Amino acid sequence: MEQSVVLMIIGGAFVVFSVILFLWGRHERLAYRDQLAQRYDLREFLTNWPPRWWLKTLHLGGTIAIIVGGALLFIGLFIRISD
Repeated sequence: MEQSVVLMIIGGAFVVFSVILFLWGRHERLAYRDQLAQRYDLREFLTNWPPRWWLKTLHLGGTIAIIVGGALLFIGLFIRISD
């Protein structure tokens, strides 16, 4: 298998991985917010204090994965076209 095809496959896998991370992060954020909405004390729900960093890490990981995946796809296509 050519190197350009391998790079495009890896880039596509990163893009799929990033979509999974975005969806998982959205699910976790909504589930946590729904859990807080069921409580009688809504201070934490309204002020978002204390911060929950793990809710943002999935989004950040998805962003990084889509950047890496897009770069790998671009490099694979560039190598493919230049051959």
